[in-house]
Amino acid sequence: MPPCIRVILLFCLTRDSDAGVKEAAIAAFSALPAEIIVEYIVSPDGHPAILDYVSRVFFDNSLVTKALLGNPELSSNARLLLEQREAEKVHAVEETSFDLSDAEEVAEIVEEVTEDSTSLDEVAPEEEYLEEELCQQTEEFLSKYQMAQVMSISEKIKMALTGDKEWRAILIKDANKLVSGSVIKNPRLSESEVLTILKVGVQNDEIIRLICANKEWVKNYKIRKALVDCHKTPLPNALRYLATLGEKDVAGYAKSKNISSVISTQAKRMLLAKKR
Repeated sequence: MPPCIRVILLFCLTRDSDAGVKEAAIAAFSALPAEIIVEYIVSPDGHPAILDYVSRVFFDNSLVTKALLGNPELSSNARLLLEQREAEKVHAVEETSFDLSDAEEVAEIVEEVTEDSTSLDEVAPEEEYLEEELCQQTEEFLSKYQMAQVMSISEKIKMALTGDKEWRAILIKDANKLVSGSVIKNPRLSESEVLTILKVGVQNDEIIRLICANKEWVKNYKIRKALVDCHKTPLPNALRYLATLGEKDVAGYAKSKNISSVISTQAKRMLLAKKR
């Protein structure tokens, strides 16, 4: 299961009517690695209700907090609380350098912040509505997933070519290359979806070929970089896209051991050529 889908499903289960399921989901969500949470936060599908829930669960994790504060979808209440907590951490570090004469002034500031802030456990009505809406969307997603299990190949191909974002997310993972390849031909497929497809890993060579053949998509810098990262990208294409990347990214490839040695070697040559 892709990390982002895993985060969404666990979140919805934390709202389950069954107390046992709810308790287990809350524990599982809290135990998710920070890397998975950050991957969801920076994904284009980040939902405000989930982001706010994450801010309440992972408020002590600096990596998660930094990612949350960089996401414009985070609600103003959650953003304010995170910023206040970050400020409190700074004050805690600097506390030892305060003179006794500063104690009363600091106490007054903390009191004012406490009076003005909202508890992390409180959920605004708007956030409750967003959570209900997201749970409904997830139920619809699961319903479509179940439908896909009994559809014929021709039905899947038709849906891949015309279906909405949820259908595309389901059918892009289909084992049949004709089905998953048809998703790329869907005229409603967005660049953010293409980027997500590349980042989660592509097993179908036809998908990569179709992405590389789309001149509009390869104009996108992030997509070109993702194509260089993808081991399924034909080497001539990967090298061509590498030549269009910034010096910082090229330097990263020159040191990387997770890509083709040919790409790494070419990145080193590019850096040497620039130095000359």
